[in-house]
Order: sequence, then C-alpha cells, then structure tokens
Amino acid sequence: MSIKVTLPTAFIRHTDGRKHFNSAASNLPGLIDDIDQTFPALSTQIKDEEGKLRRFINIYVNDEDIRFLGGETYAFQDGDEIMLIPSIAGGTA
Repeated sequence: MSIKVTLPTAFIRHTDGRKHFNSAASNLPGLIDDIDQTFPALSTQIKDEEGKLRRFINIYVNDEDIRFLGGETYAFQDGDEIMLIPSIAGGTA
C-alpha cells in the first residue's frame, strides 16, 4: 500500500526541498511516525512538546478533512492523497 503526501511550500525547507513523498503508513499515527524517521526537522514543526500533532496542522485525505473521516482512526487506502496544511491567521487589530 502507498499513499502520496503533499506538503505546502512553508514546510519544504524542512524536507530538503521535497514537496511530495510516498508513505506506506496505514493511518495518521503511522504517518507521523514515518515523518519522524524521514524528516525529523519537519516533525518538530508539526508536533508539540508532548509529541501530539499541533492543533493548527490540518490533515486532508483526498481533499476531505480527516476529522470528518474519523481522525486518527481513519485507515488510509492505497492511493490516498494526504495534504498537511498549517492554519494561517492574520489581519490587523
């Protein structure tokens, strides 16, 4: 089984310039473990001090928010396309 992971431009400086990579992870915790091993610099950007995914990191599976698919319990399917998207806030006060 293989899934394709796409990263936003803001993260590619932590992946040696790679915007896409493939993973054999079967679920979100497995993908996070894969990122820990493959891209330790990215891991520190997406996880907090307790090792949990930061709340401003959104995960999409085939353009669907993983929270609506079951979150960490969702089982990736062969060919799924996963996107890690950081929330961006801004504006003026």
